[in-house]
Amino acid sequence: MNETSISNFETIEAAFGAAAGTYDSARRRLVPCFDDFYGTALRFATLDLPEAPRVLDLGAGTGLFSALVAGVRPRAELTLVDSAAPMLAEAASALSARGVAHEIRRQDLAEPLPHGQYDAVISALAIHHLDDDGKRDLYRRILGVLTPGGVFVNAEQVAGPTSRLDELYDSWWEEDARARGSDDAELAAARARMAFDRPATAADQVGWLREAGFADAACPFAQLRFAVLVGWSPS
Repeated sequence: MNETSISNFETIEAAFGAAAGTYDSARRRLVPCFDDFYGTALRFATLDLPEAPRVLDLGAGTGLFSALVAGVRPRAELTLVDSAAPMLAEAASALSARGVAHEIRRQDLAEPLPHGQYDAVISALAIHHLDDDGKRDLYRRILGVLTPGGVFVNAEQVAGPTSRLDELYDSWWEEDARARGSDDAELAAARARMAFDRPATAADQVGWLREAGFADAACPFAQLRFAVLVGWSPS
């Protein structure tokens, strides 16, 4: 990493590491469409997945998405990548308690991906921290580590299709979060983490997946700021 990348790595690690202990409990409030959002992502992530798959989780945080996959495929071998050590510690503790095989890798998403071939690459609420060029580069690199026919599922925070709609989606997100119990302190902390966000529209990202070489790239779920993006490595 260059000096700028190191600085960004350390800043994001600090911001998200500080939230590790309360991150999962807050997520249902801060992701108002939580069940449909994660449910759709899980359905695609485990579609046709082998009984003992190798799964790479990028920006894994506390391991929520990995744990959901392990609930469907208990023999999965999981590799979790994140820049925030406290988040990864939470993930490792939870997965170890369930006896789920896993490896932890602390690194930035701009760094080379772990070597190997994976049946699925998954990510939730992480890739939007990269700028658009970084997203496009990551999508190309993800395709390179997928087995033929392997799936990539990105449960993501996205930008609205226009500036006006983006502002509207943001205001509705806060209204919905408050309706689910978020208070001023929780929203302020979320806003502080959102300072690192570089979201792109779902349509742009589907285009970038196709550009990278993914087959059947699509956005099967979208609700305001949240979308599930999928694509497969050509068989």
